[in-house]
Amino acid sequence: MNNKPSHVKSYKSCVSIPKQKLIESMQRINFGRIEEFIIRDGEPVLDPPPRIILSRKVGGENGARPESNATDFELKKDVRELFEQFEAIGNGKVRMVTIKHGLPFTYEIEESAN
Repeated sequence: MNNKPSHVKSYKSCVSIPKQKLIESMQRINFGRIEEFIIRDGEPVLDPPPRIILSRKVGGENGARPESNATDFELKKDVRELFEQFEAIGNGKVRMVTIKHGLPFTYEIEESAN
């Protein structure tokens, strides 16, 4: 069991602006994907903006997450783990992050073949 403390801060206000913007995008998307962005020094680079793909269900609740209006809140474990992975990778390209219920569900990272 790994009891190592997380390097990722546990509140939105405590993470970098690029990470806050990514959190806001995930909440706005609710269900869908964020595609094609760079990680530099463990931080998402969102300029140019990544491609956003929305998944919508007929008759479903397709709007943004209700908590997207909150200015600060504790980050869910899924978000902290994604940011920990970004920090561990350091530099790379994210092909896709799948979003479910406003949270990262799966992600694909492009690695260089060595």
